[in-house]
Formats: sequence, structure tokens, C-alpha cells
Amino acid sequence: MAMNLHLLVLVPVLTALAILFFKELKTVRAIALAGTALQLLLGFVLLAAFCAERAAGNTAPMLFYSSYEWFTPLGIAYTTGIDGIALSMILLSALVVLSGVLVSWKMEKLSREFFFLLLLLSAGAYGFFISLDLFTLFFFLELAVIPKFLLIGVWGSGRKEYSAMKLALMLMAGSAFVFLGLLGMYFNSQDANGLHTFDLTALSAQPLPLSAQLLFFPLTFIGFGIFGALFPFHTWVPDGHSSAPTAASMFLAGISMKLGGYGCLRVATYLMPEAAQVYAPYIVLLATIAILYGAFATMMQSDLKYINAYSSVSHCGFVLLGIGMLNETAITGAVMQMISHGLMTALFFAAIGMIYDRTHTRQLAQLGGLLKVMPFISSIFVIAGLCSLGLPGFSGFVAEMTVFMGSWQHSGNFYRLATIASCASIVVTAVYILRAAGKAIMGPVADAEHLQLGDATWNEKTAAVLLLSGIVVIGIAPFWLNDLLQPGVRGLMANIGRTLIP
Repeated sequence: MAMNLHLLVLVPVLTALAILFFKELKTVRAIALAGTALQLLLGFVLLAAFCAERAAGNTAPMLFYSSYEWFTPLGIAYTTGIDGIALSMILLSALVVLSGVLVSWKMEKLSREFFFLLLLLSAGAYGFFISLDLFTLFFFLELAVIPKFLLIGVWGSGRKEYSAMKLALMLMAGSAFVFLGLLGMYFNSQDANGLHTFDLTALSAQPLPLSAQLLFFPLTFIGFGIFGALFPFHTWVPDGHSSAPTAASMFLAGISMKLGGYGCLRVATYLMPEAAQVYAPYIVLLATIAILYGAFATMMQSDLKYINAYSSVSHCGFVLLGIGMLNETAITGAVMQMISHGLMTALFFAAIGMIYDRTHTRQLAQLGGLLKVMPFISSIFVIAGLCSLGLPGFSGFVAEMTVFMGSWQHSGNFYRLATIASCASIVVTAVYILRAAGKAIMGPVADAEHLQLGDATWNEKTAAVLLLSGIVVIGIAPFWLNDLLQPGVRGLMANIGRTLIP
């Protein structure tokens, strides 16, 4: 079963390589669809095997563990393993990538190269989530930066060259911070043999000296935070999302930003818990600013993609807020928010892409009455919006309520005020979501030419239903996800709790 984890990286890489041997659009997209469908199937097989192992009484922190020496002199190994948190991220990635391929079904411009890069991104994401060696984890993180630059620069719209360059430079800066932090941990670490190590399990067993933690925690957290839209390093998000092609927007918001949140939690907070305690108030402050700033900035937007991009800054703030609170409920909520935001934002971008492909505009002032013209696409747009504003029955409600409940458990007036301010953002979210839905979807048809437009095609409907299924399943029955995440969260808390500053 351990081989399943390696297959998660091999399948997208082999699919991407297979695509290079064909030029016809039909063949290229058929291979891409088969490869991404196999990724999702592997994800579900892994879920079944994981649950079976847990039911059989296997309480190991990481299941399906394997390790192969990569560069022995420096203690670098290809070490893999997953807990429930990593598994949930793998399933999210598989759903988003498959949906991205379906939404890009009619991509005719350099289709072979487009799908090649998309699959390369998915390989980077899977490798990142299964890595238990910090060097390998960083390798896969980097694997996902250059394809994003090319996807936006070549297939994007608007100021695509500027947006691609800004995104690449910001993420490269984040990577540099991460690398410095990882090197700091490496040179201040010792494994069982007294050697420096990149092994995540060994690092968690032997906490770094507090002086080293205080120095390298901010580097690591800010580095990963840039990927996860940490304020004030979020400025690449609106430009990157708005210029990216639909599938790249879905990947950026649905998966790439989750690499940041996952890294902040699994690497920075888990491996440097004492420093996390010291810096927690600053994390909470920046997260609260991001939540409120993102919500109010979204209200000022008139472009559908900018609306979703700025709202992503706000919603990713909930992830960092949950991590900063450093308690079990809040961290569980943070992981749930990563999954929920990934699904609903990918669905939102898919709906916006479908609208733009038909109307050739994303401006609210030029849209209206779309429900009469394209009922399926309009319904998906509204449902994604309702999930975003936290309507009960959808994943957004479950995730945000869990974050708020965990945040309120943290004593201290500062943390309570941060929780109240973050809760208040829900009202602002409702305003901009209902305004966007009202102007674009409801009312009379704004442009007579729109009456001739068609609704979603089979591939677009399939993509939307896949993402919507995840949103509804988590929203109606969140207990299975909670049960999946709990052992992993408790493992994180065991490390954080033993150094808890009273």
C-alpha cells in the first residue's frame, strides 16, 4: 500500500509525459482526463485503505510510511507518509485538478503544453502533501511555481505578463524565506545518530533550541504565508487570479494557496511550537486584518474574478486565524477551511470562467438576467456564493463555525476581540456575494445578445457537480471529515501542547 503514495506523483508525471507524444486536441485531452480521473480514483482507494488501517487499530502518526536515501551525506531522503490532514489535501487536489481539465476541454491554444503544465502542477502538489522530508517537501513546492508563471503568461488574459511576473517573484521570495527557515532548522537539528537532518519526524521528536526557533519561525511562517495570502504579502493574489486562465485560477485558489496554509501548520507551527506561542498574537492580528481587509476590498470590486480573488484573501485569513489560536478545535477548523475554500473557490472560478467564455465580460455592470439564459451556470454561481458567505448546509458554514468556536476558546481580551471582528466579516461577505449574484444573475437580461447564449456543456456540468458534491457532503455530514482529521490534529497538538506557555 505504501506504493500508492508514490503513484500519486508518478501518475501525473507519466500522464504529462504521455501528452507530449500527441498533437491532436482530442487525444491530448482524453489522456489528461484519463490521468486526472485515475488520480481521483487513487485518492479514494487511499482513503479506503487509510480508514481500514485506522479501523484495524493502527495508531501510527503517519500511515504508509516509506523512506529511500536520496543524498546520504546531507541526510536528504525521499520520505513519505500521510495522516488524515495530508489525505484530505490529496483528495481536494484530485477533485480540483480533474475539474480543471474538464473546464479546459475546449482549450485549443497550445493544448498539449497547457495540459502538460497543469499535470506537472498536480504532481508538485501531491509530492508536497506526502513528503516527510523537508528538502523533498521544498523540492515539490518549487515544482509548482514555474508552471504557474507560464500558465498565466501564455494563456492568461488582461495584464497577463505583469501578473505572471508578480506572482512568480512573490512566490519565489516566499520560497527563499522557506528555504532559509528549513536550512536554519537543519543546522540546529540532530537525529538519533547526532547528525543534522531534514526528517520531519526526527525534528518533531527533538525540538530546536528556543533561540533558533525564534529566529527561523518567522522566516518559515512568512515564506509559507506568502503562498497562503498572508497580509501584507497577499498582493499577488488578485492580479494572479484575475489574469489566469480558468483552470489555473482553480488550481491557484483551490490547491496552491493550501500549500501555504499546510506549510504554516505542518512545518512552522508543528516543528517550532515554542516560537509559535511567542508569535501567535502577531499571527492572529495579521489574520484578522486579512479577513476584514479582504472582505471590504471585495465590496469595491466590479470584476467577477477580482471579487473572488479578494474574497480568497479574506477566507484564507480564517485558516491563519485558526492556526494562530493554537488549540485543537481552531486548528481542525483551519484544515476544514482549507478544504472548503479550495472546493468553493474552484467552483466559483469555474462558474466565472463559463460566464466569461460566453459573454466575453466579467464586469457586473455588463451582466444581468443570466439565470434566464444559462440556468445551470447561474445556479452554480449562486451556490458557490452561498457557500462563501457561510450558509448552513454547505462546507463554508462548517469550517468557519469550527474556526470561530476554537478561537473563542482562547482566553484573553485580544483573542476574543479578534474573534468578534472576524465574525463580523460574515456580514460584509453576505453584502458582496448577494450584490454580485443580484446584479449578474437576477433581474432583466442586460444585453439582448446574451439571449442567444447556451448553458453549460457536459464537461462543465461534470466539473461543477464534482466540486459541488464535496461542498454538500462536508456541509451536510461533516463528521466523517472531522473523524479523518482528528488523529492528525491531536498529533500536532501533542507537540504544541507540551511547550504551551501558560
